[in-house]
Amino acid sequence: MGPPGHNTGRRRLLDARAGRATAARFHPGRHPRAYDAGRCSMSITCGLLPVLQPGEHESEYELNDYEGARARWCPGCGDHSILASVQKLLAAEQLTPEQTVFVSGIGCSSRFPHYLKTYGFHGIHGRALPVATGIKLTRPDLEVFVVMGDGDCTSIGAAHWVHALRYNVNLTVLLLDNGIYALTKNQTSPTTPQGFASNTMPQGGVLPSLNPLSVSLGVTNASFVAQTAEWVPAHLYATLRAAYHHRGLSFVRILQRCPIYSAAVYQAAVQDPANIAMLNHDDGVVVPELNKLYRTQIAHDPHDLDAARRVAGATDHIHLGVLYRDPSRPRYEEIRRVPPRTPEERVTLIDAELDRYAV
Repeated sequence: MGPPGHNTGRRRLLDARAGRATAARFHPGRHPRAYDAGRCSMSITCGLLPVLQPGEHESEYELNDYEGARARWCPGCGDHSILASVQKLLAAEQLTPEQTVFVSGIGCSSRFPHYLKTYGFHGIHGRALPVATGIKLTRPDLEVFVVMGDGDCTSIGAAHWVHALRYNVNLTVLLLDNGIYALTKNQTSPTTPQGFASNTMPQGGVLPSLNPLSVSLGVTNASFVAQTAEWVPAHLYATLRAAYHHRGLSFVRILQRCPIYSAAVYQAAVQDPANIAMLNHDDGVVVPELNKLYRTQIAHDPHDLDAARRVAGATDHIHLGVLYRDPSRPRYEEIRRVPPRTPEERVTLIDAELDRYAV
């Protein structure tokens, strides 16, 4: 049952396995999972999610209100740290679980929605961003997060990545970059370092790795680009908060260790803090308690696009912080508004569309 003071709503969930619409009882705040964790994906009709009014939730959400299934990542995987920081963010911001959606594609990181007690869409290769964009345009009241791996985003999803940055829809986008295709067992990805050996390139990668920061900063209308690392949890959490509060699409590259296939990629930075440079600015991410450990501090104005591009391309250190932010950039949902419709009107439109295919 839901906690006192919480309303109970009904909606239809699309049963992806049976291919039919089924009715399900939903309890805001303590609801059952929005999908079966045993399925690889499930469609959700975002027009049927509840529209909550201010004051409907009286109790405070705790950390366990966002904890879904037990994470099945390998021991030592950086995804565990990222998941913990995301759950901490949700609790700190008191985001209503049934008003929050996590969208992912394919890869180790893309199991994220299964481990959060929110709505989730576990999609297909490279398609997380267009799905998330559609959800946000249809339901701008929802909090929409996108979680992708380096292969998922920068390879098969590269076209969607570029245009999502250009559209600048209000999404929080997390790129979990371990520099390898890990789910498919040690294959070279676009961000794999040059010379790094894998099962697909046993002699080492021939091409220089793709730089997600430089690519993002080269896209017209990009409004927020940041980089953090999962082994620096205080900085990771502060960066996630800054990204969430940004007005527009916030793109955060999270450097993430894979202990099985690419442990050596970030080993030097993990073992020696001198390899990391912290970007400092009042409008960026400042974590004073890290100053003693990470002594290389660089004053960087995140409003300077040219400076951001120079930092993105620098190879002397791994730079952590907000490289660029401009909340004044136009957002697609402001330029092209989707007409508001009630849940009942959305059901009618969906039924009419499905009736076209009735036999």
